[in-house]
Amino acid sequence: MKLVYVFDAYCGWSHGFSGTLREITSRHPDLPVEVISGGLFTGPRRVPIREFGYVQGANTKIAELTGATFGQAYEKLIADGSFVMDSEAAARGVAALRQVAPDRAVELAAVLQHAFYVDGRSLSEVATYRTVAQSAGLDADAVVAAFEAPEAQTAAHADFRRAAQLGVTGFPTLLAVDGDSVTPLAHGHATVDQVDERLAAH
Repeated sequence: MKLVYVFDAYCGWSHGFSGTLREITSRHPDLPVEVISGGLFTGPRRVPIREFGYVQGANTKIAELTGATFGQAYEKLIADGSFVMDSEAAARGVAALRQVAPDRAVELAAVLQHAFYVDGRSLSEVATYRTVAQSAGLDADAVVAAFEAPEAQTAAHADFRRAAQLGVTGFPTLLAVDGDSVTPLAHGHATVDQVDERLAAH
């Protein structure tokens, strides 16, 4: 059995779930975790952030429920409103980090979200991945090369397809996958103990 975590780096609820996921993986070090990008802001949804009027209200709720923090640099992006969240670029970044450090995918997904939600960095820019790689002690040149390679886009699209095949329609979603059996453990928000209960019942 393994855990499959379907998230989007530009999803505030996924940002809020990072701490829960970290705790779950530390409680179950024997369970492999596959991290997949879901593709929240793709195609016609790639529009300036001001067009998503619910963002600030949602972030307040996420912070209350999960304790997640949203930094001043990110708040400036929201206030300006012109920033465009591009989930395909973010998924390429996730794929690049996953390729360079596959055993650290959970940790690096959280680091990437921190780069956006706290530091206000664009997940479409090479400089962000250089900074993230350096802070994580990874080979920054290797991460940047992986992000810019055409394979990253292929991997991003493969992630979107896999999320759809698993029936995931919202993020974050945590699944227990055992052969053909797929059991939802969390959708949107759940505490560590709730996830653990569902995992034990599986």
